[in-house]
Amino acid sequence: MDKAAIYCRLSEEDRNKVCERDDSESIKNQKAMLTQYANEHLWEIYDIYSDDDYTGSDRSRPAFNRLLSDAEAGKFNIVLCKTQSRFTRELELVEKYIHDLFPIWGIRFVSVVDNADTSVRGNKKSRQINGLINEWYLEDMSENIKAVLTNRRKNGLFIGAFAPYGYKKDPDRKGHLIIDPEAAGVVREIFDMYISGAGRTAIARYLNERGVLSPGRYKVSNGEKYRNTSKTDKAKWRDRTVAAILKNEVYIGNLVQNKSHSISYKSKIKKPVPQCEWIRAEGTHEPIIGREIFKAAGEISESRARSKHSDRKAVNVFSGKIFCGKCGCALRTSVCNHKRYLRCGGKVCDRSSCEGTYVLYDRIYNEVLSQIRKLTCELADIELIKEHTVFTDTAEISFKNVRKNIETVRQQIKDTRNCIKRLYIDKAKNEITPEIYSELMDGFTADEAQQKDILEELEKKLVQYDDLKGRDNSELIEKNLECDSLDFEMVRLFIDRIVVYKDTGKSRSFTLEIFWNF
Repeated sequence: MDKAAIYCRLSEEDRNKVCERDDSESIKNQKAMLTQYANEHLWEIYDIYSDDDYTGSDRSRPAFNRLLSDAEAGKFNIVLCKTQSRFTRELELVEKYIHDLFPIWGIRFVSVVDNADTSVRGNKKSRQINGLINEWYLEDMSENIKAVLTNRRKNGLFIGAFAPYGYKKDPDRKGHLIIDPEAAGVVREIFDMYISGAGRTAIARYLNERGVLSPGRYKVSNGEKYRNTSKTDKAKWRDRTVAAILKNEVYIGNLVQNKSHSISYKSKIKKPVPQCEWIRAEGTHEPIIGREIFKAAGEISESRARSKHSDRKAVNVFSGKIFCGKCGCALRTSVCNHKRYLRCGGKVCDRSSCEGTYVLYDRIYNEVLSQIRKLTCELADIELIKEHTVFTDTAEISFKNVRKNIETVRQQIKDTRNCIKRLYIDKAKNEITPEIYSELMDGFTADEAQQKDILEELEKKLVQYDDLKGRDNSELIEKNLECDSLDFEMVRLFIDRIVVYKDTGKSRSFTLEIFWNF
């Protein structure tokens, strides 16, 4: 007896649920119809895979990916759907799975309503046409949604998933913000403290000591499905969080939106939008802060930035390379009485998280310079140094997602080219008409051009890093063997990372651990 896997899907906009945990009524109808169809054809039902509230272009659908994994493992030999679009709306995936991998895995694909069946030879044309129509639908829907969202932004309606801290979404008026009294009180306190002379770090520390929930934790405490992807935030107030609040126009009643958008309807990769294209709407909701206070805070911020810049005689050559040995947070520069210090980023905002590392910048500078001189004396063979000097830069972590996206797009380009090759074969076998061939080829060609544009944008982000990594460093190494000073490039050449440990009971004593690149 044939074994069938039933796959059901419904988009979020179509849901009609009795409660949040229930499958939508349409999902139930799909299951009932497909179960009956399988029983009529005497197919054993292996399992029912259901994705509710997912679009047909979402490749991360959990049940969809579990279905593909089980299909490759040979756990069934039929995939049964209501329509081909329930399985996917992307023509690329139609070609990849339905026309390529499923036959290799011995899987028959059947969709009931649009009569798609891979066991019928002449049925391929209709499947490809369905795939092309679904692809057009995705593109048109994406453009329509963008147009609607742009219009809503211009009309002063908030379209974000979560209301800014200090506000909540108006349950009686979609797109309108109303003040959240509890969080708004914290926002007012932040502005009052800053105007009175407190720094952003001092404000963050004060809020942490009082046990005030950070914006992310506050959302979660109110039952919102908010997830902070930052691994360094640790659910505490940080100076950057305070800085973001101090410069956000939402607190004077304005909405500034459209600061970033997806590269294409097939990708979730975001890119920033030039400031001239931001959409600003004034007076859209009740302000928390007066305009004069907001303006004064901005002037104070600019004044302090200029003052700090004038006190810094040089850049921090250890930027991104030096970390606290206690909590792992990066050390950053600060200026006090015209002296530069390196201090633990975790300690300054939350005293309970770390004892804190706080040392003079010049002490670290001189110690590292001394260690490099000592190392070069020990390693007299320059050719050996050249051979073993590699770039294991911890900064590469920040490029991880970009690299991953590049590989994804490259795979998409490869899949599209494979589809084009198969299309040539189908044409040669007279399995498709010249008209259908032309339409499909135009679609694939447009997809490939779009994917190449995305790839080009992503690769631009790695140009500076790849240039440094691929450079012939022989001359640079030789020049720095007898170094009199440190610079940004030299530190990256020799050092992977520096960890500073504050010695117990000795406020000014520290231990330095240097991890070399060879």
